[in-house]
Amino acid sequence: MYKRIMLKISGEVLGNKKGTGIDPEALNKIAKEIVKVNKAGKEVVIVCGGGNIWRYRDTKKAGIERTTSDYMGMMATIMNSVALQSAIEKIGVHCRVATSLDLPQIAEPYIRRRAIRHLEKKRVVICGGGTGNPYFTTDTAAALRAVELNCDVILKATKVDGVYTADPEKDKKAKKYNKLSFQEAIEKNLRVMDQTAFSLCKDSKIKVLVFNMHKKGAILNAARGKKIGTLVS
Repeated sequence: MYKRIMLKISGEVLGNKKGTGIDPEALNKIAKEIVKVNKAGKEVVIVCGGGNIWRYRDTKKAGIERTTSDYMGMMATIMNSVALQSAIEKIGVHCRVATSLDLPQIAEPYIRRRAIRHLEKKRVVICGGGTGNPYFTTDTAAALRAVELNCDVILKATKVDGVYTADPEKDKKAKKYNKLSFQEAIEKNLRVMDQTAFSLCKDSKIKVLVFNMHKKGAILNAARGKKIGTLVS
């Protein structure tokens, strides 16, 4: 059983069938699942990716240099965070967006003690803007915020039901791991989270649960500690 969870979702899950833009149906569906977790008494922190709007590795041909492109990606995560906040509050749950970039017109700055206070008051907290630094992924941001906010687990919501020996969509012989150690994940270079995020979780002893978020009730089941997906610890 987990009390305080970090939910890491990609930007693509908020998008249309191609994983781009912000699709209202996808947005509201995820918001409803998050509200269920909040209503179940869990303290919820969220980090969103920005790949549905902008991501360096998908836009190299644009010719925009890496640092600038990464800041554009950070702003994309904030756009997703504000959209998700609106969808969650429309259902009736208080939600705060705390960003690493200074955008006072739409969100408050990320301050650790303030974020913890929001959680204690049963508000959902969405951390936008990544770490605030280029060259770091939102996986690393999720790991960092999880450590800072004393989360019990990182729920890595994906489109597959765990970690496999290879990409299950490309290799039918790929086998699923039920449990993994961080050392195994790092040594086998399993690309579920980046190496920096894995190392931070390993050093801080924060578990990572990788699961398929598209199954009905999956986020709530994961938050309740049910045996789904792959547990990395």
